[in-house]
Amino acid sequence: MTETENTYHQAPDEILGAPRGCPVHQDWNPLGDDYLADPYPIAAQLRDDHPVFYAEEVGYVVVTRMEDVEEVFTNPDIYASSNVQDPLYPLDERATDVLAAPDFNPTAVMSNRAEPDHARIRVYTRKGFSKRRLRTLEDYMRERANALLDAMLDTGASNGNRAEYVKALAFPLPAEIVFRFIGFPQNDDEMIKQWCVERKAFSWGRPTPEEQIRIAEHMLTYWRYCREFTADRRDNRSDDFASELLDAHDADNNELSYIEVESIIYGLSFAGHDPVTNLLCNTLLCLLPRRDQWQALVDDPSLIPNAVEETLRFESSQIAWRRVTTQDTTLGGIDLPAGTRLFLNFASANRQPDRFDDPNTFNIHRPDASRHISFGKGIHYCLGANLAKMEAVIALELLTQRVPSLRLADVDENTYFPNITFRGPDALWVEWD
Repeated sequence: MTETENTYHQAPDEILGAPRGCPVHQDWNPLGDDYLADPYPIAAQLRDDHPVFYAEEVGYVVVTRMEDVEEVFTNPDIYASSNVQDPLYPLDERATDVLAAPDFNPTAVMSNRAEPDHARIRVYTRKGFSKRRLRTLEDYMRERANALLDAMLDTGASNGNRAEYVKALAFPLPAEIVFRFIGFPQNDDEMIKQWCVERKAFSWGRPTPEEQIRIAEHMLTYWRYCREFTADRRDNRSDDFASELLDAHDADNNELSYIEVESIIYGLSFAGHDPVTNLLCNTLLCLLPRRDQWQALVDDPSLIPNAVEETLRFESSQIAWRRVTTQDTTLGGIDLPAGTRLFLNFASANRQPDRFDDPNTFNIHRPDASRHISFGKGIHYCLGANLAKMEAVIALELLTQRVPSLRLADVDENTYFPNITFRGPDALWVEWD
C-alpha cells in the first residue's frame, strides 16, 4: 500500500526477527498490565539493562535513551515516520476489506509524510497555528473552560462537591477547541469525539477482530464526513483553518492538493485533542497530591507554564512513538538493517538521570523541565504543542483561582486506555470544599 493510498500500512503478518547482535527481551510488552499501570520504573530498568533491545512480543527494536531518541528524530532520511499510525498488530482481513472501499483514500500529510512533501505541506499547516489564530482562540478557550467548570461545580454540588474531571472538562474542552479551530459545526462534536476514541484503539492498541471491523466501518464514515465537510467549506468559507487551507489550495493547487486538504482535516481532528485530554488530567495527577506545589500555583500563577512543562516530562501524555529505518544504520551501538521498526520510549528518556537531576521527583521549579522529548523533535515536532500547552495553562489558571481546595477523590486506582503511545486516565474523580 503506497503512502498516497492510505494513512497507514498493514502490520506484517509475521514478526520480524531481532537484528544480529541486538539484545532480545522475550517478555516485555508495552500493552502489559503492569506497564500500562506504571511504565516508569519498568522503562528505567529496561534502559539500564539494554539501551537498545528487541522486544519479541511486538517485533520492535526499543530505543530508551534520550540521545538515541534525539538522533532518530533529527535524521528523518534514515529513520522514516511512515509507520507512526500503522496498526500495531496485523489486521483482520474483514477490517482490511472495509478500508479497501474505493472512496477511502486519505493521504499521509503530517506525522507520517516523508520529505520533501512533509516540508511543503507543513508550510500551510504551520500557518494555521500562527500566533494570531492562537490569540483568536484564547478567548474562546477561557469562555468554554469557565462554562465547563461552572457546570462541573454546579453538578458536583449535588454530589458532595465531587465530580469526574475527564467527562466534565478534560475531554470536552480540547475537542471543542480543535473542532472550532477546524470549523466543524458544534452539533457534530459528540459524534466526532467517538470516532476519534476508536482511532486510538485501531492504530495503537490491540482491538479484537470484531472491534477492528466496527472501528474500520466508523473510520470510513469519519473520512466521508470530513470529505463532505470540506466540500461544503469549499463553497461556504469562514474564519477557520479549513477555509485557510482551501484558500491556499485555490492559490496554488500544485503546492497543496485538494485531497491533502481533506486529509489534514481528517488527521488533525484526532491528533489535536486526545493527547491534550491526557495532559489536562496528568497535570492534576501530578499536582494535587503534592499540596505544597499546588499551593505554590495558587499563590503564584506565573509558575503554571513551567508546571505544565514538568508534567510533560514527568508524566507525559505521549510515552512512545515509532519509526522505521530506510537504510542499514547503527544506533546505540547496534547495527540495524533497513526496514527495522523502532519503538521510541519517552518514558525512559524523559526520566534519564544524566539528563535531569533527580528525575523521578516532580518539581514545578525545575529549570530544564522543557527539555523533555514529549512533543518530538526536528521536522516532525508537534504542530499543536503551543496550543496544547496553552489549554493546560488556562485550565490550571482557572482551577487554582476558582477551586483552590481541589483534591483527588479517594477512589480505586486509575485505569488507562490500553495503547502503546497515549497515556492519561480513563476517569479522574476530584472533590473540593
